[in-house]
Amino acid sequence: MIIYLKIGKPRQVLLAILISIAAIIILLKFTNTSITYQALSKADIRFVLLALILHILSWVFWSLRIQILAALAGHGITFSLAFRTTLASNFLAAITPSSAGGEPLRIKMLADDGMSYGSATAVVIVERLLDSFFFITALAVCLSLTDFIGGFGLKIGGVFLLLLVLEITFLWELIKRPDRIEHLVSWIRKKVGKRKIVDTVERELWLFREASIKLVHESQKKIPALVLVTAVLWICEFMVPSALLVSLGQSPDFLYSITAQIILVIISLAPLTPGSSGVVEFSMSYIYSMFVPSYIIGVLVALWRLITYFVNLVVGAVFVGLSLNSRSKSK
Repeated sequence: MIIYLKIGKPRQVLLAILISIAAIIILLKFTNTSITYQALSKADIRFVLLALILHILSWVFWSLRIQILAALAGHGITFSLAFRTTLASNFLAAITPSSAGGEPLRIKMLADDGMSYGSATAVVIVERLLDSFFFITALAVCLSLTDFIGGFGLKIGGVFLLLLVLEITFLWELIKRPDRIEHLVSWIRKKVGKRKIVDTVERELWLFREASIKLVHESQKKIPALVLVTAVLWICEFMVPSALLVSLGQSPDFLYSITAQIILVIISLAPLTPGSSGVVEFSMSYIYSMFVPSYIIGVLVALWRLITYFVNLVVGAVFVGLSLNSRSKSK
C-alpha cells in the first residue's frame, strides 16, 4: 500500500478528475444543450443499469482470473482478496499515467498476502499477456469483418503486436537463459556495490523466473479456462457502450463498438495523462462519430466515462481505504 500512498496524492486524483470532466464538457459543448438534455431525459435507465452491471461483471471475472493464476503459481488466495486487489488496482490505474498503472499495487497486495514479489510479478505479467493475445486476436477478427477504421486500426494493432513480441522475447530469454540473470546481477553489483538490496533483487529475479516457468507449465492445463475468463471479462467491458447506445434509442452497433473499444484500450496504455483522462474521451468521440449520430456523442462519452472511470475511482478508493484501515488495525 506504500506504493499507493506515494502515487495516489490528492492533487493527482483531482487532476485526473478535472481533465476528464473538462474533456466531457468540451464534447458536450459541440452539441446543442437542448438536444443533449433531450437525449439524457429520454435515456432508458434499464440499459444504463445493464451497462453498470456489465462493468461490475468485468471486475468479477478479472478477480477470478487473478485467483486462478495465483493458484497456478503455487499460492492460493481467496476470491475476496482477488476482488479487493482488482478494485484497488483499478483506482491506481485511474490516477496514474496509462491504464496499466494498477499493476504495481496488484503485485504489492499479492505480496502482502505471502507471495514473493517475483511470483506476484509473474502473475501480473501473465495477465497482461493473456490480455494482449485477446486484443490482437479480437482486433484482427473485427477488422477482417468490417472496413471500419481499417488503416488506423491496422497501425494500432501493428504497434501493439510489436510490443507483444518484444515482451515475449524478453520472457523467453529470461526463462531459457538463466545466465542472463547472473550477468544482470553482476552488472548491478558493479554499479552499487555489495548491498542488501542487490541480494533482494537477485532473489526476486530467480523467484520470478521459477514462477514464470511454473505458470507456463501449469497453465497449459488451464488455458481454455483462462482464455474463456479473459474473453468474457473484456466482452463485458466492451458491451458497456452498446448498452448505453440502446438506452439512448440507438442501434447497439456491436461489431463497430467492440472494434472501437479494443482500439481505445490500446490507446489508453500510452502513459500520457493520469488515467488517460482527456485522451480516451476525445479518441472515443472521434472513433464513434464514424457510426453514431453527432448529437449523441457527448452524452455517450459522458455516460461511458461515468460508469467505467468515475465508478472505478469511487469504488476503488473505498476498497483502498478499507485495506489501509484493516492493515493499520492488524498492526
